[in-house]
Amino acid sequence: MAEKKDDIEIQPAQNKKKRLILLLAVGVLVALIVGGLAFWLLAGDQATSDETAVAETQKADPIYHAVTDPFIVNFAKQSNNAVRFLQIKMKIMARNQQAISDFKTHEPAIVHELLLLFFSQNYDDLNTSEGTRALQTETLQVVNQQLANLAGNQDGIEAVYFTSLVMQ
Repeated sequence: MAEKKDDIEIQPAQNKKKRLILLLAVGVLVALIVGGLAFWLLAGDQATSDETAVAETQKADPIYHAVTDPFIVNFAKQSNNAVRFLQIKMKIMARNQQAISDFKTHEPAIVHELLLLFFSQNYDDLNTSEGTRALQTETLQVVNQQLANLAGNQDGIEAVYFTSLVMQ
């Protein structure tokens, strides 16, 4: 039983041991819960990154196709009244064979549209790296638009590469 000394109640040592054991048990329980929660969160992130890595490795290998003849056009808008020419050699890249096959099937129509695009360029604008990149982007858009119109291919071409670009 508790003793009273100067209006202060003194607990026996046995109650203090029970409280200490109870506090330790609660501390261990909280540590287990926090550790389990941390493990669950980290394991969940690992599973997500593993799924992402698997998805990236499952991405199909690129398939390249070279447009056999170079594009040679004069500029519609000449620079300083000098006759200027543009020559482009080009390759396309897709990740499925159907897109490459559709491109080959409709290559004459696509080449026609690209010749019109290249002819409409301005020499001074194209003489910068930004201008060349813009032309590359426009070329990809024209190719994919033509594939969508002619073949109904919505996957299309993923990239267009200029393997040679000569301006005179």
